[in-house]
Amino acid sequence: MHRRFARGPYLSGQNSLDEAERAIRRAIELQSGATSNYYVLTIIEIQRGSAQGALAAAKRETPGFFRDSALALALQIGTVRSAADGALKTLIEKDANSFPYAIAEVYALRNDARATFEWLDRAWSSRDTGIVILVYDPFILRYKDDPRFAAFCRKVGLPVPGDAAARKSS
Repeated sequence: MHRRFARGPYLSGQNSLDEAERAIRRAIELQSGATSNYYVLTIIEIQRGSAQGALAAAKRETPGFFRDSALALALQIGTVRSAADGALKTLIEKDANSFPYAIAEVYALRNDARATFEWLDRAWSSRDTGIVILVYDPFILRYKDDPRFAAFCRKVGLPVPGDAAARKSS
């Protein structure tokens, strides 16, 4: 999968939400029809706790994987559980083989650690390139203190957040 790595996703992962929003809105202004810009805006709105803003952004995403993923994420923070479950089911049916990392993100947002790590393992097995955002993914990072997170980072060759600090103090 080809992901666009504008500053927006990285800044969002660093919780610099205002700066992330400015960056992604500038990207939208420059390339209004580009894929994944509204997906990133959806993530920013989720981080802000705005279910309505997240859903509005998700609905503006270009049809396809990023829209399906954005909708699945946005609906997780809404109040209609059946819609959230249905969006996740659709994402799994359409993209389980191609984009399992996106499914791991949804499970992380649902606070389901077991399923999150199962889907991360699937993402690694299928070589889903989404894994490269793991170390600044705001949803996956909620598990940064879980021993499975450090083990997964080491397995896939990514730095473990906090490891450098631990090595310096020893």
